[in-house]
Amino acid sequence: MDFVNSIVRFLQEGGYFIYPIAFILILGIAITVERWWFLRSVYASNQRAYRQLQPAIAAADTKAILQQADSEQTPLGLMLASGVNRLTSSHRREDMEYAMEEVVLEYSLRLQKRTPFLATLANVATLLGLLGTIVGLIAAFSAVANADPSEKASLLSSSISVAMNTTAFGLMTAIPLVFVHALLQSKTASIVDTMEMAGIKLMNSIGQRFTGGRDDQKA
Repeated sequence: MDFVNSIVRFLQEGGYFIYPIAFILILGIAITVERWWFLRSVYASNQRAYRQLQPAIAAADTKAILQQADSEQTPLGLMLASGVNRLTSSHRREDMEYAMEEVVLEYSLRLQKRTPFLATLANVATLLGLLGTIVGLIAAFSAVANADPSEKASLLSSSISVAMNTTAFGLMTAIPLVFVHALLQSKTASIVDTMEMAGIKLMNSIGQRFTGGRDDQKA
């Protein structure tokens, strides 16, 4: 209870700027939970699809890739299926790569959606904390100017302490948001890297199959 009471007193003594910072904290938590759940589900489905498709990728089994993509609809499977479908109209590696890159870019936009807001919210929380402190100090010095000389020292110290609460709360909000932003960016990069790696492996396997077929015909 003492800990809860200390938090309540801390917020009450922070001034009006505590409220927008608290709103930013709540908004940041909501974005974090939604993004983490979404990225976690995409990462898990991609990893499962990659384990299932590894033999098909190594053997350049385009039929198995299309069947898996049609049955599970994972981002990785859909990307590989897009590249395989392009083979029906063109056997150029560049065309297949462009088709898969298009799917990767499409999913990259979904993966990164709302994540940049966390960095922005962290910066705004820090600035609001500094602004609240400055406004509080201005009010404190104005009050001290008209106070009794014997009370000025105690009044000034208490007023500065209250004003600094805003900066402290702003930093307490910004630091976790910056950390979470970096964590989500890392998770997003890991998902995109897995998709790109699978695409390159498939292109190499298909290239070896076509090269091997031409070599057999020459022999």
